[in-house]
Amino acid sequence: MHHLILALTVTPSPDPTGTLRPGLSEDQVTPGTWGFVLTAFIVILTTFLIVDMVRRIRRVRYRAQVEEARLAAEAGNTDGGSESAAEALRSTDENGDGGPKTR
Repeated sequence: MHHLILALTVTPSPDPTGTLRPGLSEDQVTPGTWGFVLTAFIVILTTFLIVDMVRRIRRVRYRAQVEEARLAAEAGNTDGGSESAAEALRSTDENGDGGPKTR
């Protein structure tokens, strides 16, 4: 607590421009333009990778639902049921188990 009060009472230096050691330029201690460009590229690449991963996961989930509906329809037809694969898929979608759909 004492350190916090002490830090709040210290006044900042009025001239912050002269803080570099002699012999150093600002380009040597900051990332500069290339650092910004590379960081922005990594952020954009990561965003695209995440979007692609989410799209692939949704596609796999949807295919699994279709397969489950097909198997349920086949099991229903073998037992003498009259439910078609489309009706089984529709009932799966109505339950809300599917989540967001892809194109």
